[in-house]
Amino acid sequence: MRDMDEQPVSIITCDMEGRIETFNEGAEQIFGYRADEVVGKKRVSLFSPGMVVLGHVADWLKSATENGEHRTRTTFVRKDGSQLAAEIRITPTFHDGSQIGYCGRSVELPDVDPAETLPSIALATRIIRVVAITRLPFLTATWLPVVLATAWAIQAGLLEFETSSFGLIFLGASLMHLAANTFNDYFDWTSGTDQLNNDYFLQLSGGSRAIELGLISERGLLQLATSFLLLSTACGVALMFTSSDFGLLWYGVAGACCALFYTAGPVRLAARRGLGELAIGLCFGPLMTAGTVHALTSVHSTEALLLGLPLGLLTTNILWVNQFPDMPSDIAAGKLHLVATLGLERASYGYLLLAVAAFGAIWWLVESGIMVYNSLAALLVLPLALYTSWRVITHFDQRELALSCWLTIGIQFMTGVLLIGGIHY
Repeated sequence: MRDMDEQPVSIITCDMEGRIETFNEGAEQIFGYRADEVVGKKRVSLFSPGMVVLGHVADWLKSATENGEHRTRTTFVRKDGSQLAAEIRITPTFHDGSQIGYCGRSVELPDVDPAETLPSIALATRIIRVVAITRLPFLTATWLPVVLATAWAIQAGLLEFETSSFGLIFLGASLMHLAANTFNDYFDWTSGTDQLNNDYFLQLSGGSRAIELGLISERGLLQLATSFLLLSTACGVALMFTSSDFGLLWYGVAGACCALFYTAGPVRLAARRGLGELAIGLCFGPLMTAGTVHALTSVHSTEALLLGLPLGLLTTNILWVNQFPDMPSDIAAGKLHLVATLGLERASYGYLLLAVAAFGAIWWLVESGIMVYNSLAALLVLPLALYTSWRVITHFDQRELALSCWLTIGIQFMTGVLLIGGIHY
């Protein structure tokens, strides 16, 4: 390979999550950024095409850690969007015997076409791109209340299971959730919120970063979000005409408004000191279960509305804890949600309150006869919820909070599955 001592040489160091810590003069010359534009403000993924980040960078870093270095040819992206061919040598960095990050030493290959050094992109990476843009795994927050409400309505003798109606409900709700995810990312980007945020937890908070990585353009993301919303609307219209009941319209309008205006101005619910959290709790809980039951039975049921309380509260807790690392940038962008209003320490106790309220709601729903006795099996998740609450309270301002974010997702999922199982059996 080419001699890495030739000039200009880019030397960039970052922490374990890729946040840039040093950026030398050679890096400025090669990439076109000033050090003060990127140090402490951006991540090294900024310099690679998004598909390369998804398909190769993690493997390169793993190789560097295991072997002491990793050398390769690749294609980088300058500030002006143009691409360049380069050689890079990645080495791990240490402090007191523990790895604290990586150092990338790169030299441009001016006589090489960037297309020649662009790493191959596997089919799996292309699939991951779709998952990343849409945040597909978070759809369980929609699937669980839809399935729970359907199982509850069947157990209560309100209907016989109909595959076609359930399929339209499941698809329509999923598409509405995808619309919410993509609209959220679009408006967080266009408002400048995402550009200010360098403290997000990878795969959890801070949105998909799809535009930042170049996985999709601003216009493309807006078109995708609009398409999801229109397709979800089509499912709702089909359900209304099939059942000749237009009462479902109000549930659909509520869902569409939350999907669009959670981050879109001028409403921007996420910036309204608690209205965003309230909207998420209602849409992924009571409105979802009541809307599902109405779509299946044409009945507006107060019991179906209350049925969604536990999952709505637990989904709110997912949003709640993921807002912790985003709080400084959210405040800077005027996104004053309830966590930002309370401050991290007080908000950490809010997490405990939401968790206790969710499991308290399960107990109350069983005592009131709305849920069957077997649904109390969901209380088996309570010890994990209390442990996670302790972690949030004791790590609210530390990177260790990332584990609590994962646990919160697991708590919501396991609780939902046990509630559904309790009704079925």
